[in-house]
Amino acid sequence: MMEKSVTATGLPMVRTTRPKTSRLFRALAADGRARVGMGLFLVFVLVALFAPWIAPYHALATNFPMNLPPSHAHWFGTTATGQDIFSQFIYGTRTTLAVGIGAGLLSTVVGLAFGVTAGYIGGWVDTVLNFITNIFLVLPSLALLIVIEALVHNTTPWINGLIIALTGWAWGARVFRAQAMSLRGREFVIAARLSGASHLRIMVAEILPNMTSVIASNVIFASLGAILAESGLAFLGLESVNSVSWGTMLYWAQTGGALLNGAWYWIVPPGLGIALVGLSLVLMNFSIDQLTNPRLRVERRKRRGGTTGA
Repeated sequence: MMEKSVTATGLPMVRTTRPKTSRLFRALAADGRARVGMGLFLVFVLVALFAPWIAPYHALATNFPMNLPPSHAHWFGTTATGQDIFSQFIYGTRTTLAVGIGAGLLSTVVGLAFGVTAGYIGGWVDTVLNFITNIFLVLPSLALLIVIEALVHNTTPWINGLIIALTGWAWGARVFRAQAMSLRGREFVIAARLSGASHLRIMVAEILPNMTSVIASNVIFASLGAILAESGLAFLGLESVNSVSWGTMLYWAQTGGALLNGAWYWIVPPGLGIALVGLSLVLMNFSIDQLTNPRLRVERRKRRGGTTGA
């Protein structure tokens, strides 16, 4: 659908109907897998928000018997230092989700700044920004994180999240650059340029709204990658051992010999929490793929047609 109007310069202007954010939410609500993913993710978000009221004990309290199996008093048992594992899991949910989502959002913002600017403006700006992006792409991410963590001693989960975000934005920037390059020649962008709109206004008001699904997909996978990276760094001992996250729970389980002592209840909760959060994010991304990938939309219509015809 197209609309015609006249610009301030007297030239005819053609605008195309642009996808709205509501379309993304409708797609998520219409897909069963996405609804399951959103419901599962919402459970973890509620646990994180109401952690002080859900956890029966303080996460770092050590006044309980050591190595207790799951019981009515301690649902997930206790650690080798007498800490309640269930309480640690609840508080760890808050830390892990906050770091993951925060790092995912920050890396997406940085990627948007580099990718959209390079793709829309082009020229020497594109050359410089693309060169910087390529440098971050070829750097081994895990090795780079370990080196930075070794230099910044005894980091907190929040510092880890900041480091992860500032080193993991490059892949998203490449995708955003390609999208911006494909959109800068569209009619509504040309019309905005002829009407005298600034580059910043065009990028924010014209290009970004047409990248909603791509941005949402990048936030999801950036958050998942940040959760896995933070948990991995904490498991390796590259995080303050006094912090409470799912990664530090796995670190203390390894240090306390949980596998050797058969304390499966110390390992399973944080590992299962990471897996379920990852599953929820992947399920939500399936519906977003339907919007960003035309081939998937065609295949979905064919399956529906075949099912109806059968």
